[in-house]
Amino acid sequence: MRKFIFILIIFLSAAFLYLSFGELESILETLQRGNLWFMLLAFILQFGWFIILGLTYLALYRILGLDGTVYKFSLMAVAANFVNTIAPSAGMGGTAVFISQAYRDDQSPGKATVASMLNLFLDYLAFLVVLTLGLIVLWRRNDLDPTEIAASIVIFGIAAGLGFLLYLGSRSASALGNALAKMARFINRITKPMIHREYLSEERAHEFANEMADDLKSLPQKSKSLIKPLLYAFANKALMMGILAVCFLSFNVPFTAGTIIGGFSIAYLFLIVSPTPSGIGIVEGIMPLALSSLRVPWSQAIIITLAYRGITFWIPLGVGAIAFRMLNKEN
Repeated sequence: MRKFIFILIIFLSAAFLYLSFGELESILETLQRGNLWFMLLAFILQFGWFIILGLTYLALYRILGLDGTVYKFSLMAVAANFVNTIAPSAGMGGTAVFISQAYRDDQSPGKATVASMLNLFLDYLAFLVVLTLGLIVLWRRNDLDPTEIAASIVIFGIAAGLGFLLYLGSRSASALGNALAKMARFINRITKPMIHREYLSEERAHEFANEMADDLKSLPQKSKSLIKPLLYAFANKALMMGILAVCFLSFNVPFTAGTIIGGFSIAYLFLIVSPTPSGIGIVEGIMPLALSSLRVPWSQAIIITLAYRGITFWIPLGVGAIAFRMLNKEN
């Protein structure tokens, strides 16, 4: 079964690359036109982002009583990012990487799930702070439109929903199980006419909640321990904004702090709410518009977008494919 899943992932990867070849070719041409040293700095920042991911998961696992290495968690995190991109599943594909590794290492899959949920929640919290600043920048420049407001509301809703589930789990395994079962029931109603069977098990939802309950209940007593992974989440966003700033420098395009915060906020916002994997095709269309509204010339906005996406999307995708292969070889 594991070999079948691996082959399926490889097939989806090949299909994804084939369908995206035109964009990838344009990005490579754009990167070649940038200042070599600034491009090298952007690559270094991107690999620093990989390390921050590993440090975040290491901190979360230690809170839950587990341990590991930054190297191993970085591999797992970028592999999870790869799986989420080529096989979109609302983040569950990526979480499966951690759950699968937990089984192989004789660790609790419930703890791995809690760590993944906490990582996602803290990531949203950090981004919401940046997004708030970005919306203020757009509002002050009279460039805030209803689409961006609506997308922001969606993000706030997702973060609130995830936070509510974590809160339920910290209070009662039964309450979390009931909530997950209702979600499973709702999804089953949508998918049953198409697949003619239940896609998710309500019974398994209750079992899953029980597996996670003890760790979630202990979180209120360990709330101070979450400060470190939260700071890592902010560092994660700072590195991504740093990459965007370096892209401006590489092509000698003037910018301000407001341009970086506003441009990054809108790009990341639509990366999350986009119906396409990691916002491919959507971010490339929205980001130049956002930068242009922030007084970046249109032609330069397109170049900055292609360079930024090349570094923050395609490099993690390639490294994630390698990491996914390495994890499967190890086991």
